[in-house]
Amino acid sequence: MQVNGYEIEPGAYLPKANLDDADLSNANLSGADLTHAHLRKANLTHANLTNSNLSNANLAKAKLCKAQLTGANLSKAHLHQANLTNAHLTNANLTGADITGANLTGADLSGATMPNGKIHKGRLIQ
Repeated sequence: MQVNGYEIEPGAYLPKANLDDADLSNANLSGADLTHAHLRKANLTHANLTNSNLSNANLAKAKLCKAQLTGANLSKAHLHQANLTNAHLTNANLTGADITGANLTGADLSGATMPNGKIHKGRLIQ
């Protein structure tokens, strides 16, 4: 599948890719390199991002409902006002991530690493 000229597939090499507002729902990007990618307001509902590298990615206002982010590297990612309802973040690295105003209702953060992450006014309801 191609979106904005980028090949969307497992293991894709997409550093700094511009995928703002893209519909990536149900996409399989497991093991992808999305460092510094622009995913602002992208729809990643049910997307498979297992073991993907999203460090320094801009996911502000992105929709990540029920997304599979197990083992993902989200260090220093910008998740301001992102919707992570029921997302699977097991063993994810959220070191230094900005989750200000994010919705984490029902998210699974088992084993996630998040020292110094910002959760100011985020919602984590179980």
